[in-house]
Amino acid sequence: MKLHALFLALLLSSSLPAHAGLFDDEEARRRIDQIKQEADARIQKVESSTDATSRAQLELNNQLERTRQDLSQIRGQVELLANDGEQAQKRQKDFYIDLDNRLRKIEALVAQLTQGQTAAQSAPAATETRVDPAQEAKDYEAAINTLRAGKHVDAVAAFKQFIKAWPKSAFQPGAHFWAASALLQARDFEGAKEYYAKLVSIWPDDTLAPDALLGQANAETEAGAAKSARATLEKLVASYPNSDAAKTAKQRLGKKK
Repeated sequence: MKLHALFLALLLSSSLPAHAGLFDDEEARRRIDQIKQEADARIQKVESSTDATSRAQLELNNQLERTRQDLSQIRGQVELLANDGEQAQKRQKDFYIDLDNRLRKIEALVAQLTQGQTAAQSAPAATETRVDPAQEAKDYEAAINTLRAGKHVDAVAAFKQFIKAWPKSAFQPGAHFWAASALLQARDFEGAKEYYAKLVSIWPDDTLAPDALLGQANAETEAGAAKSARATLEKLVASYPNSDAAKTAKQRLGKKK
């Protein structure tokens, strides 16, 4: 009996390390699985974060590209507006240079009329009532001076009043021309076109007729009627081919002189 008990004790003691080793292997596998799961979860989280960052970067790049395109369009518009502004300033400068040259000629004519009136006043008065040419010249000169001062709206009113008050005046073509010019400067393009066209229609042989057609084309251009402006320039070249205005019209039409 003692030997049997001793044998059992030895058997039990030899089996205990085997069970302990088996338990340690299962625990290790469990820990490895847990670590793997945690690693997979972290990898997925990192991948998700990377995808989100990539999408954000792509969207940012798209926004930057759209911004570049917008800036390019704005830059083009600014350049266009700057060019339009320069052209407008040049046209206005040319207008006033031409205006000053014409006014000098008109002032000389007004002075001659005034001198003639002074001589007439020294002669015996006629029995019948006559138009006062001196007052006619003064009214015209006053309208001219108003335009020269840059008061375009007031100048329009002054020329219209002159046209009405002196219907048989030799200054009628000039009054229509400068009324149209004042209307053009006041940006009343339809009104300017009307007065320019009336001058050409009533006084086609007047020296101002070619310039009136050129002014009409300018008014039509400013009003956005490009086809009408081109037709007016064509009419100017055909009707007054040797005029300075026709040379300008040919340049605008792209024709050889």
